[in-house]
Amino acid sequence: MSETGNRLRKLLESPNFDPQNYVKQLSQQSDGDRDLQEHRQKIQTLADETAQNLKKNVYKNYRQFIETAKEISFLESEMYQLSHILTEQKSIMESITQALLSTDKDETSKEMQAAFPKETEDLKQRTLTSLLEKVEGAKNIMDTPGRHLVYNGDLVEFDVDNMSPIQKVHAFLMNDCLLIATWLPNRRGTVKYKYNALYDLESFAVVNVKDNPPMKDMFKILMFPDSRIFQVENSKVKKEWLEILDETKKKKASQDKHKKEEAVPTSPVRAEVSNNPFDVDDDEPADAEENVDLSLEWIQELPEDLDVCIAQRDFEGAVDLLDKLNEYLKDQPATQTVKELKVKVDERVRQLTEVLVFELSPDRSLRGGPKATRRAVSQLIRLGQSTKACELFLKNRTAAVQTAIRQLRIEGATLLYIHKLCNIFFTSLLETAKEFETDFAGNTGCYSAFVVWSRSAMTMFVDAFSKQVFDSKESLSTAAECVKVAKEHCQQLTEIGLDQTFTLQSLLVKDVKAALLSYKDIIIEATKHRNSEEMWRRMNLMTPEALTKLKDEMRSCGIGFQQYTGDDCWVNLSYTIVAFTKQMMSFLEEGLKLYFPELHMVLLESLREIILVAVQHVDYSLRCEQDPEKKAFVLQNATFLHDTVLPVVERRFEEGVGKPAKQLRDLRKSTRPVRINPESTTSLV
Repeated sequence: MSETGNRLRKLLESPNFDPQNYVKQLSQQSDGDRDLQEHRQKIQTLADETAQNLKKNVYKNYRQFIETAKEISFLESEMYQLSHILTEQKSIMESITQALLSTDKDETSKEMQAAFPKETEDLKQRTLTSLLEKVEGAKNIMDTPGRHLVYNGDLVEFDVDNMSPIQKVHAFLMNDCLLIATWLPNRRGTVKYKYNALYDLESFAVVNVKDNPPMKDMFKILMFPDSRIFQVENSKVKKEWLEILDETKKKKASQDKHKKEEAVPTSPVRAEVSNNPFDVDDDEPADAEENVDLSLEWIQELPEDLDVCIAQRDFEGAVDLLDKLNEYLKDQPATQTVKELKVKVDERVRQLTEVLVFELSPDRSLRGGPKATRRAVSQLIRLGQSTKACELFLKNRTAAVQTAIRQLRIEGATLLYIHKLCNIFFTSLLETAKEFETDFAGNTGCYSAFVVWSRSAMTMFVDAFSKQVFDSKESLSTAAECVKVAKEHCQQLTEIGLDQTFTLQSLLVKDVKAALLSYKDIIIEATKHRNSEEMWRRMNLMTPEALTKLKDEMRSCGIGFQQYTGDDCWVNLSYTIVAFTKQMMSFLEEGLKLYFPELHMVLLESLREIILVAVQHVDYSLRCEQDPEKKAFVLQNATFLHDTVLPVVERRFEEGVGKPAKQLRDLRKSTRPVRINPESTTSLV
């Protein structure tokens, strides 16, 4: 680089460099345009050299960039594992705290029962009996011996889909079940409630619903595939409900476990030999113990290996170890050491299941699509929990679809928004169906749950669709195009054997019917308004271009229009009849795009009412008009309606629907114009 270039570089690199002053001085010192061009060339050369040096440095340090990126990736992975371990430690500490609290509560309750055993039990049963006398249809609930009341209170039930209040209920929590009773509006004596549902404690799960004002102080009861949401009075009552429900469920599970252990019969020592190959010889426990070799290194280290796999999120490795153990113990007798090992392993299986459930929860990141859930779903299926995997998978996809629809920005153009909405929803539904078929290929019993879920997802889509298309009072042509787009996207699902067309139509039929009837009323009002100003004059389009445009519009509607026009710009029809024809044909075409079988009579009757308005106006004009020339012109318009327009409407309707339009045919026959002389006053028969 020359000395001038070095001097320029140092000047530009100096910390006190001011571009404005530099340019000002340069302009003052330069003699003309040529000096500025030369200086510009020097700066450009310097910029090229700097860029070249930068590229060389990038290539030189390329390996360091890659190694740094790898180190960052490893660090991110380690931080993620550390976060997971801390979460696990937190959950373990919380479970230990809960266990200590429950132990204290159990000891207190045992002391109370030891002091007042009979009185406490009798008091609980008497309280439950007195409360159930207020519930209509709950007489048989006390038939179960030992059943008593644990907790009760008023709740408000909300709709799961739209979170609107449904009804006020009263819940009775007993030691083995939960009774839901609705309030009676007309009370009869002491009866205040009516039996609604009874759930065993093992048949449902209790989930805390996060507060989202104004929806707060709620909890959910899950009974796959259904669920119910209840709201309590305040946060204190909600906490009591959740704690008591959890405590009662744990106590019930513990009692059932003890009953099963006590119910196992202990066979006496027998001298004779049994012929049953499934009988275990109880007089040789030592031999049975020796038949199961649990001293293998991998079996001894199995619980610890499972802990490591769960901590490192190696779910496949954990399930592989469990499968290996089950295969090893498949034909082995259930000795005491085997039972002890299974107790340890079952605790790890529970922890693994909780982690997999957390992986599929909607609170996790929903990015990656349905394939991102495959890992957790497949491991749950291998653990024999395909029903739970199906439920969690579908809930995850519901949250993903809801999030995608909620994040979709509402554009100014409705049709553009509907295109994006249909693309997002039906693509997501198609991907979910394919992933479901891949994950649950060997579990055909789960397919019914997917069909039910797809209908609920379609309901969610139609809500967003109708809110944008029908609630915003869009024109019928826009609504027709939007419905057409939705139908076309819905047809994509047939390639995987899922036909949701009927569901889509049944959910849209109410809004489409309202749109057709509303637009029909608009056309009738507009026609009546034009009829009131009718002068029965020929239509003058002023320019040949306007006449050509009108001919093209009529030709696109299928109307033969040539015989009513000449070389000039006049049309041998009235403005009212031409405008009516264009508006009715537009209504017919849009109606056919919106057509569902359930709307056959709605569209047919709407067309009939619209046509009658025009026919009755022409008939009235023929009867009242005294001018022979105008009467002949009115008759010409009536002939155009009867011989040209009505046959096209009838034929187009039958082509679009595939059924004969008997009402339209009868209407055309009943409005046949009569060739009359100028003195006659009768026009239509």
